[in-house]
Amino acid sequence: MPDPRINRTKKYPITEVLFIALCAMLAGAEDFVTFAAFGRAKEAWFRERLELQHGIPSHDTFRRVFALMDPKAFQDRFLTWVASLREMNDQLPHEEDVLAMDGKKLRHSFDTASGKSAIHMVSVWSSQAGLVLGQVKVDEKSNEIKAIPRLLDVLDIAGRLVTIDAMGCQKAIAAKIVAKGGGWVFGLKGNQGGMLEACTLFFEHALEQKFADVLCREYTTLEKDHGRIETRHYYLLDLPNGLAWGDERRLWCGLSSLGVVESTRQVGEKTSFERRYYITTLEAAPQGSAQRFARACRGHWGIENSVHWSLDISFNEDACRVRMGHAAENLATLRHICLNLLRKDATAKMGIRNRRLRAGWDMDYMEHILQRVLEI
Repeated sequence: MPDPRINRTKKYPITEVLFIALCAMLAGAEDFVTFAAFGRAKEAWFRERLELQHGIPSHDTFRRVFALMDPKAFQDRFLTWVASLREMNDQLPHEEDVLAMDGKKLRHSFDTASGKSAIHMVSVWSSQAGLVLGQVKVDEKSNEIKAIPRLLDVLDIAGRLVTIDAMGCQKAIAAKIVAKGGGWVFGLKGNQGGMLEACTLFFEHALEQKFADVLCREYTTLEKDHGRIETRHYYLLDLPNGLAWGDERRLWCGLSSLGVVESTRQVGEKTSFERRYYITTLEAAPQGSAQRFARACRGHWGIENSVHWSLDISFNEDACRVRMGHAAENLATLRHICLNLLRKDATAKMGIRNRRLRAGWDMDYMEHILQRVLEI
């Protein structure tokens, strides 16, 4: 990492600062004060691995480094590391991989005094590797639509399926994904009102006609858990080339099919029903296409369950009030590094929060987790 500090004021090499911060966050620390406290508590362990000519850095040093450090340079190194980790864990063909993209606001990263709003990050999750592959910050006074292409620029998506919710359902994003050799599944909501209305009418007419004039693949799943029964029925309908759909297929690069998910949820005596619409490059004709569409939908929900939920519950990300300089963005990258490391540990049969506790109690387990960093 390039060090942003002036040489005459540096006492602690940036590698030492980052290594201590990484270990501290793995062990449950969540801010600069606890980074320094963990370092002091485990100083003998750190001295066996680092020079520490001036001892453990203070919390002010951690704060200054993370505030000044170039977030793009930090993310570039994160991407290089995770790409190598991903290659080692590729066990399925690329076409089986779902890359889910979604945004998340760090709610307490705002600064009222300076007029700085809370930062918003867009992340991408690989369902195949079980890893966060990258993230970019959404610029202030902007939105996810402009951040998604920047993230696509640095990802290898060839042969993979990219899923994005309604916010990223844009023709330019579809064209960029196809140009890079990937496929896409986009959710439809009110922001694509005309497209959503056309898809709704097309599906309801086809359903009424029992799909007599359109190729449709179907697939059903049933889940039971803690008194909840949820049935999901997936439809993948081939869109014709003629009339209006021919124009849409030309405008939406790669558009091939309409996907529909009907969810029926029963909890006790209460039953709810929901229908969601998607457009996709997946073709309906091949056998198993509806199953692949189902995996894409479930894979996209994985970013909520495996990334956003874990960051909030296991890392208290939404409660973090760090806001100076680039510190909030750099800490978000550090959390993703830790989440990847903890998720790839197959030996501990416990949740992420408890793995963090164990890493703080047991330095042998800490070393085991850190082996994932050294594997590249």
